Amino acid sequence: MTATTVRDSQTATPARTQVTGLVVGASRIVISFLFGCHGLQGFGFFGGIDGQGGGVPFGSFPGWWGSVLELVGAVLLLVGLASRPVAILLSGVMAYAYFTVHAPTGLLPLQNMGEPAAVYSWIFLLFAAIGPGRLALDNLIKRR
Repeated sequence: MTATTVRDSQTATPARTQVTGLVVGASRIVISFLFGCHGLQGFGFFGGIDGQGGGVPFGSFPGWWGSVLELVGAVLLLVGLASRPVAILLSGVMAYAYFTVHAPTGLLPLQNMGEPAAVYSWIFLLFAAIGPGRLALDNLIKRR
């Protein structure tokens, strides 16, 4: 790879930046919607936590509070409000879920059913690092 190639690949064109922002924004919207559905399961929606509509007991820790954080955080991330702090919080929630619920039952995520928690944790960390992309309320607030 020549020096010119490296320099060209590091310089983003406006069109490339716009497309990247749209892809990041669309990914944020889809992932937060899916994560919100996951949070609703704790309250008995979509089959609940037991597949038969059962929810976690009101006020229980970490189940009920985790579901609240998942749902509120998903809504905030969906609309792109306080995206980076919310993404850091959700990344921590999922890391906590992985290490306290899943990891004790097996070493690897595929063995302990913790793959979704691990993947969500890393995705939210990515959103915290790169920002919300386009179509976020944070961008409107920043402009004003």
